[in-house]
Amino acid sequence: MTIKEYQQVVNEWINSIGVRYYSELTNTAILMEEVGEVARIMARRYGDQSFKESDKEIDLADEMADVLFVLICLANQTDIDLTEALQKNLDKKTKRDAERHKNNEKLK
Repeated sequence: MTIKEYQQVVNEWINSIGVRYYSELTNTAILMEEVGEVARIMARRYGDQSFKESDKEIDLADEMADVLFVLICLANQTDIDLTEALQKNLDKKTKRDAERHKNNEKLK
């Protein structure tokens, strides 16, 4: 599924099952919550923190999908075509960082 198609699927889901979009501010707060859940897993799985017994069954992929879902909701609400935005962003990074990372001693 392309990002554009997923934006359409999310819009259809929101308007049928979700009833309506939450406000942009509410969705921004929800996005921060979801990113925090990903950070919590990362800190425990790949960082120095240990899992609580209740955290051991949390699915990283599912939490990342939650982040993407809410981000797509915000994109839909603000009329952003994420396919176009991602391509522009990659073009910007490619131009800006053409030599930067190759010359970064920390990456060698």
